Amino acid sequence: MSHDLGATEAGSDTPNLDFAGTTPYEDYVQADVLTHLQHLRSDDPGEMVFLVTTQVMELWFTVIVHEWETASAALRRDDIPTALDALKRSLREMAALNESWRPLSGLTPAQFNSYRGSLGEGSGFQSAMYRRMEFLLGDKSASMLVPHRGAPRVHAELEKALHEPSLYDEVLRLLARRGHPIPAEVLDRDLTQKYEPSRDVEAVWTAVYGAQEIGPAAGQGAPADGPAAADPELLRLGEVLTDVAELVWRWRNDHLTATRRAMGAKTGTGGSAGVAWLEKRAGKTVFPELWTARSHV
Repeated sequence: MSHDLGATEAGSDTPNLDFAGTTPYEDYVQADVLTHLQHLRSDDPGEMVFLVTTQVMELWFTVIVHEWETASAALRRDDIPTALDALKRSLREMAALNESWRPLSGLTPAQFNSYRGSLGEGSGFQSAMYRRMEFLLGDKSASMLVPHRGAPRVHAELEKALHEPSLYDEVLRLLARRGHPIPAEVLDRDLTQKYEPSRDVEAVWTAVYGAQEIGPAAGQGAPADGPAAADPELLRLGEVLTDVAELVWRWRNDHLTATRRAMGAKTGTGGSAGVAWLEKRAGKTVFPELWTARSHV
């Protein structure tokens, strides 16, 4: 976005500096609001970068949720190109999100301890927008709504997301509409529960990937319009989803590394198990059958 917003005319080297109210830039970006949201709780000069970095992460969560919800809605309409565009944008946004760990990655334990006590019971796992990201990835849990009972709007948004299909649910429904044998128990599952891997879904992805190399053109005998026929759109969708999953894995591992460096194996803020809890999270695979199917292609 240009910072020359407000120039009197194209090519003018004298921007308009006189506005009746706030500047058009301020009206659009709300910079005054954003730059006055930092309410420090300690005298340590390092707390500012910790707080601002965390706030920046929240903004990236918001953008990524928007992209994945856009992709989900497009998939419901069988509009794969729009879904792919949104998912590809989210890859760049997730890369920027992951870079947000860099300002915090060099914290020593002493530096973090200098303001850690000011956080009280605050912890990243209480982030509602990050929880919406996890729900869209299929990691549903009704218990994660409990911390937000005191914020009605946030709680309502999370409850809605809990009951809606995840991004991966929409992908599997699309596969079924394209003629692939996604089991009824997967399509009709309780959407408020965490997605569990399915051997049948793994077989579908194996067919999607295998058809690109050993499909009907290679003499397999399947009808050109059958489920085993090559479908480049589905292959592209699978690959972009795999890219998303890889960046989620990197996010979790960068979080683990930054936390381990700053506080070792201490109990995390908010009563979590700290590094042990993050290690467990980092070991989880997003869109699991997209990874396991590769062993069978």
